[in-house]
Amino acid sequence: MNLDIKLHKGDLPDQIDLSDNIAVDGEFMGLNVERDKLCLIQISTGNMDAHIIQLDRETYNAPNLKKILYDKKINKIFHYARADLLFIKKYLKVDVQNINCTKIMSKLARSYSDKHGLKDLIKEFTGNDISKNLQSSDFGGNLSDKQLQYCAKDVIYLHEIYNSLKRILIREDRIQLYDEAVKFINCRVNLDLASFTSDIWSH
Repeated sequence: MNLDIKLHKGDLPDQIDLSDNIAVDGEFMGLNVERDKLCLIQISTGNMDAHIIQLDRETYNAPNLKKILYDKKINKIFHYARADLLFIKKYLKVDVQNINCTKIMSKLARSYSDKHGLKDLIKEFTGNDISKNLQSSDFGGNLSDKQLQYCAKDVIYLHEIYNSLKRILIREDRIQLYDEAVKFINCRVNLDLASFTSDIWSH
């Protein structure tokens, strides 16, 4: 598999030509947003490409990236957007606009399965069996070729997964339910930041 992977230090370059429909993912030093910093943001246009931005963790000064994340005209496809948006808001200070989440889509569309991880979706909808062994590796220092390949594979399949899940949601008459559910995502992130991590709808 030939992937077009570009590593950018600090920010995306000026005048970069992406599309209005991108896949986005992040890598962190851990899962505690108060302790573990945001290290990388990966973006793909869906053409077997990945732009990997290695953020400056002292300043998080990335105006080109922030502009794209905030642009309401650009659709951003995440998998488990809740986690990525939490770290993006904490460290980049951005409320990402125009969000879709394939994990939420999967839970509403694939009621025939209880497996909604990215690896499972990639296998079902693209036929590729990817390894997640590097999920817990150190993304805070110099990146190996294997780490770059891993980061790229977290985003290059999301367009195909998104389109497949959307077709199921439309076919099963659940697309409106999904549209309403995903509107809650930024509020869910704000609840996480305020330490309300449990289900506020529970009894």
